[in-house]
This record gives sequence, structure tokens and C-alpha cells, in this order.
Amino acid sequence: MSYNIGDIVPDTLGLDQDGREVKRSDYPGKSIALYFYPKDMTSGCTAQACNLRDNYSELLDNGYQVIGVSADPAASHLKFIAKNSLPFPLISDPDHKLLEDFGVWGEKSMYGRKYMGTFRTTFIIDPDGRISRIIGPKQIKTSAHAAQILEK
Repeated sequence: MSYNIGDIVPDTLGLDQDGREVKRSDYPGKSIALYFYPKDMTSGCTAQACNLRDNYSELLDNGYQVIGVSADPAASHLKFIAKNSLPFPLISDPDHKLLEDFGVWGEKSMYGRKYMGTFRTTFIIDPDGRISRIIGPKQIKTSAHAAQILEK
């Protein structure tokens, strides 16, 4: 399965770092920047998370709620949040259900080695639950991601 622009996303997204259910309906009237990233504590993922943190007030002021998703366990997310003072929830998806539903889990290659992993992708979900924009792996600039989200 893979979501595309115009598709409606289910209300329940997953469980965050504290084991709480994250739902679209928790953020009425907000667009959601649902960003999928490969791994906590890695350089690119830290740059992306910190850029979103540093611009979080502006994102909120412009009607966006940020929610991150990776396959890392909740304990890893808690450390990542604490180390980088992240103000937004991170969904833990160790079974890859959400990653697969959004079509961002697949075969990757690094230095000739093939492995399964997450394709860095951000889905902009309108307040009505419909995907309005997708920022794909080749488009994302980790150190300027908030500006990309704010582009209309």
C-alpha cells in the first residue's frame, strides 16, 4: 500500500515515544507534517529534527503540527527527544506497519550493500485528513526542512 496526493489518511497513526496513541483528530484545524526518517541519533536525521525544532514556533504559527516516524523503539525516541530537546512527538513503528502503509519502507543500498530501510519522506496532511503534498527522499534538505514544509 502507498498513499498519494488526494488520499485520506486514517485517523490513528501509531504510538508515540510515551506509548500514547497519536491521532490526526488530536490536532483539529491543523495540517500535519508527518515526516518519516531512517534512524534516531544519525547525522542527517538529527539535522532534520533540529531544523524542525528550531522552526517549530513558525510551523505552529502557520498551522502545521510536526510528527516524526521511524522504526526505532520508543526508548530510542525518548533519548533522541531528550538529547535534542524535540518539542514534537515521534511515532515508534518497529513492525513497519505505518512505514509500509505510506510506501516509505523498502530496499536501500549503501556501498554496494542492500538492506531494508526507511526512505526519508514528508507527507503534508490537510486538516480534513487529505494528503496535499509529498516531499520525497531526493527533495528533502535535512538542514532546511522547515522551510520546505512552509513553501506553498
